[in-house]
Amino acid sequence: MRHAIRLLSSNHKSSEHIEDGQTLVVPSDQEILDAYSHAVVSTAEKLSPSVVNIEVSHPEKRRYNGDAAKGAGSGFIFTPDGFILTNSHVVHKASEIEVSLSDGRHFQARIVGDDPDTDLAIIQIYASHLIPAKLGDSQTLRPGQLVIAIGNPYGFQCTVTSGVVSALGRSMRSNSGRLIDNVIQTDAALNPGNSGGPLANSRGEVIGVNTAIIAPAQGICFATPINTAKLVAAMLIKDGVVKRGRLGIGVQNIELPRRVVRFHDLATESGILIISVEPNGPAQKAGLEERDVIVSFNNKPISGVDDLHRLLTQDSISKEIPVTIVRKAEKLTMSVKPANQ
Repeated sequence: MRHAIRLLSSNHKSSEHIEDGQTLVVPSDQEILDAYSHAVVSTAEKLSPSVVNIEVSHPEKRRYNGDAAKGAGSGFIFTPDGFILTNSHVVHKASEIEVSLSDGRHFQARIVGDDPDTDLAIIQIYASHLIPAKLGDSQTLRPGQLVIAIGNPYGFQCTVTSGVVSALGRSMRSNSGRLIDNVIQTDAALNPGNSGGPLANSRGEVIGVNTAIIAPAQGICFATPINTAKLVAAMLIKDGVVKRGRLGIGVQNIELPRRVVRFHDLATESGILIISVEPNGPAQKAGLEERDVIVSFNNKPISGVDDLHRLLTQDSISKEIPVTIVRKAEKLTMSVKPANQ
């Protein structure tokens, strides 16, 4: 027989229940709120020393008095030797970049690399005693998960806001016109100046780079996943640019039904869903269509967008690459020739 006996009752204390002979402790509302506050405070304390304010000058843009236009944004240090992740639109074509640290120090920065297609950029400062942020794994995110954003909106340094992951797998068009795939949607409040700042989980790990807001809306903000940022950052530090092949598709991650995985003996339980196909692009020429799910590229399993980005390197350009898709109930393999981006 099942019994549930309430032993303690208070808005400020835990409640104990006995169910099936086991004592269950149910936290009170106050304890839940205290835990939430602790997570936000702890994350802010861990990350704030890594968050920087970025001020830039744009010589090609002029104010009414003839002075170079100014801009501002956020970023975060992710290596001890001063590499900083930020948004491309914050520093793109800037003639002068000044970085302000949370301890009050100011440094001139140089652009290491810039990738407008993912709206990511790397800048570097030369300074001692820097505190890099810890990078997490955006692949583990789930809708409803607590996230914390830190940035410098309107120049107010180290402003902290919190919210949840509203959705995953969104697509957003960058300033270059390319779709940024697998974007994180959050309701953590962002404002002008937050661009380039970190979006973190409750453990203080950066899981996204704050990128954009929908101005007329409330609580619809976007961040580039940190897994994508890691890949782009490595290429920018190495070459200064991202060299990639292009298929001419817009995609998002998708879980595959288990019966489909078993029936086709697939090596992965997820893939990427094609949501748009560029007219006369490489994908359309190869016969790929909207609603196709890519599960393999160049004979390697594809479980998500990041897998495809890893394989769409400079070496793939203009080569015939086998692509395996699931279309309705069929598994098909086609040959696609990625174009130079």
